Amino acid sequence: MRVIVVGGGVVGTMHAWQAVERGHEVVQIEREAEARGASLRNFGQIWISGRAGGEELATALRARELWERIGAEVPGLGFRANGSLTPVRTAREYAVAEAALGRPDSAARGYALLGAEEARRINPALRGAFEAALWCERDAAVEPRTAQLHLRNALMARAGGRYTFLPGREVREVTGPGAVRDDHGDVHRGDVVVLATGAWLSGLVRELAPDLPVRRVRLQMMQTAPLGEELTTSVADADSFRYYPAYRSAALDELNAGQAQTAVAAAHKMQLLMVQRRDGGLTIGDTHEYEHPFAFDTVEDPYEHLTEVVESFLGRPLPKTRHRWAGVYAQCTDTTRVVHRQQVADDVWLVTGPGGRGMTCSPAIAETTANELGW
Repeated sequence: MRVIVVGGGVVGTMHAWQAVERGHEVVQIEREAEARGASLRNFGQIWISGRAGGEELATALRARELWERIGAEVPGLGFRANGSLTPVRTAREYAVAEAALGRPDSAARGYALLGAEEARRINPALRGAFEAALWCERDAAVEPRTAQLHLRNALMARAGGRYTFLPGREVREVTGPGAVRDDHGDVHRGDVVVLATGAWLSGLVRELAPDLPVRRVRLQMMQTAPLGEELTTSVADADSFRYYPAYRSAALDELNAGQAQTAVAAAHKMQLLMVQRRDGGLTIGDTHEYEHPFAFDTVEDPYEHLTEVVESFLGRPLPKTRHRWAGVYAQCTDTTRVVHRQQVADDVWLVTGPGGRGMTCSPAIAETTANELGW
């Protein structure tokens, strides 16, 4: 079989990985010289802790297995089973964490509610004040800015000539079953085409799926200079309880009713997520913007809020901020759906809309596509 993958981000690359792994030939087409969208502008978290139960959790857990397996084969991914800690400071926050332990799937996530000293034994960098922390043992991380490069190099090495990457080409037209034309005038024919174009939902995607049940979401993030010590886990704050479906409970209702977010966090729909990069720097975010048209600039208040929260957990000043950026990802308008997978022409499929789950779930999303299409 010959598979044409349109899109060089993590979802597209994982579809290429599945196809090559199953013995097929792959041509992967990317409109930029390198993928530059949400696949790079994220935390690199394999984030199990906050996922909804059922299909979403099952997909995330399967993806984590696949990430670990691929990470062993591709060391450059920087896969590490670092887990996560969510420190809590108030009785209401503690109650939400305690309620999470009562979920029937809490053991699958590796949840535990730790006292402050026990949490610090796991992550000694957390020297600030907090009462307890929710531990999720199953969370993990990779290096998002270099993951696609290392995956492609591994594909080239293992495919024996069956994998071709074509950058700097925008696919403009479906010319027939399993065939597309790019903006160089070249036609690429295969047995199946997978459009994994991320948040690029205009142009050809709009022509093929004008009523797509997917929206775009914008976020702001930052990265610091090296911390100078190891941050052994990912870190979230209690505002993440408000955002992730795993924490929905009567205790969360009480938190929302009785403990408001700060004005800045509420205005920008914020939570803290933080991961240390291989160079020692910290990736920190984030905000959520849903209304179009998006702002074209980044605003400073969210960064000041994040800095204050992080410094309160670390008990020390943050290193100098090296980078600030905004990113856009595609999310199903029905947020309970893991992904939108739709046949849009003969032997042409669109796979998009995983939202903030894209990095986490991409290996399992691609595996499901391959299984459903009979690769």
